[in-house]
Amino acid sequence: MLHKVSRLFTIKTRWEAWLVIYAIALGAVERGRHYLEVYPGWGGWSLAIACTGVVFLAGAKLLDSVRAPAVAVQAGPYPALVKRRAPIGRSRPTLRRYRPFSESRLSRRRD
Repeated sequence: MLHKVSRLFTIKTRWEAWLVIYAIALGAVERGRHYLEVYPGWGGWSLAIACTGVVFLAGAKLLDSVRAPAVAVQAGPYPALVKRRAPIGRSRPTLRRYRPFSESRLSRRRD
């Protein structure tokens, strides 16, 4: 029974995420208005802007956490890209050192 109730509070689609973001935005604007009344001047304005700025952070997190629907891949004139495996024995790429006055291979070529 507890599992069924918890499923009601799970955001599954982007539409539900947008509704939650809208609710958060309404609350943030109301809280910002309250701060402007209680703290007149730059202090109230900075708190109001902070309240509304949180909506952007929370909204981005909510939209990132909800998976986008899978898009069907259309066959085109080009073959699909193949993901290549890493070479065996190397767990991470090697660091290439920057040499400020070294020439590239193409500039060293003589015709």
